[in-house]
Amino acid sequence: MPVTGLTIEPLGQRVGAEITGLDRERVESDPSVAGACMDALEQFGVLVLRGMGLDDSAQVRFCRRLGRPEARSTRAVPEIAHISLDPDRSPIAGYLQGTFDWHIDGTCDDVPAKATVLTAHAVAEQGGETEFAGTYAAYDALGPEEQERLARLRVVHTFEASQRRYVPDPTPEQMADWRTRKPMEHPLVWRHRSGRRSLVLGATADHVVGLEPEASRTLLDDLLERATSVDQVYRHTWSVGDTVIWDNCGVLHRALPYRADSAREMHRTTLLGDEPIQ
Repeated sequence: MPVTGLTIEPLGQRVGAEITGLDRERVESDPSVAGACMDALEQFGVLVLRGMGLDDSAQVRFCRRLGRPEARSTRAVPEIAHISLDPDRSPIAGYLQGTFDWHIDGTCDDVPAKATVLTAHAVAEQGGETEFAGTYAAYDALGPEEQERLARLRVVHTFEASQRRYVPDPTPEQMADWRTRKPMEHPLVWRHRSGRRSLVLGATADHVVGLEPEASRTLLDDLLERATSVDQVYRHTWSVGDTVIWDNCGVLHRALPYRADSAREMHRTTLLGDEPIQ
């Protein structure tokens, strides 16, 4: 049902839309906004709310209307994770180069995140844009025979696979740390409760079960290349105060590289998922 005063304009050819007619006051006071956002998220995969200027408390209150925020941070607002390459500002800084590759959050968890909400508090002078590509669209673009063939395949996902490109010679301590996150085996084609289907791809995809390593890598790389071709991608160039929401169950994303000493800092809230990959 349309919400008075809101306009939704597509941004990319396959994924992404901007919502206008919103400000922080309305996000906080209008209970219809959250439902409109979730409906639009199902359709477009990525929503851009420019210049909202949400502080951490307002972001969390908004996220509670959208779903169930994960609370894992040890900071004053536990639902907010600080995303920065500076280890003094982000406890996960050492892993974040892995986010420069296409990925889906939570492929090494029992249940992936439902969605992610990210607000820009400081931006990079160069780089640091975030790109998005739809995994529903990637599946839909396949021919019927390929869809049927891929539906029979399963893929092992590991956190180690997402880190090795940037740390090709890890120390024993790094290896032990990476391997505290157990490998997960998922179908290559995710059959969603909604009836839609998507491809489960990205940096954590280590190998296809039952294929020789070279054939496995060739297949995964080819599918990812097709899913993330230029015409499939929306690139968001951040301004301070922007909030972006994406459907983690139907969208790949990556940050474009930026300097390690960059001021860039994003505040992230993760909405807990309730649908295993199956």
